[in-house]
Amino acid sequence: MLYWALIFFIVAIIAALFGFTGIAVAAASIAKILFFIFLVLFVVALIMALVGRRGPPVP
Repeated sequence: MLYWALIFFIVAIIAALFGFTGIAVAAASIAKILFFIFLVLFVVALIMALVGRRGPPVP
């Protein structure tokens, strides 16, 4: 998902350079949304990994 956010960010930069402001704004907003979704999923996975840890096994 971070890959797609990066792709849309690059498309937004290229579109802005050529003056396609509508396309640049749309691509940038899609990239921003995908980045925040990725960020939320990363934080959830990190919390689940920390909470899911168990102590050392009892012999």
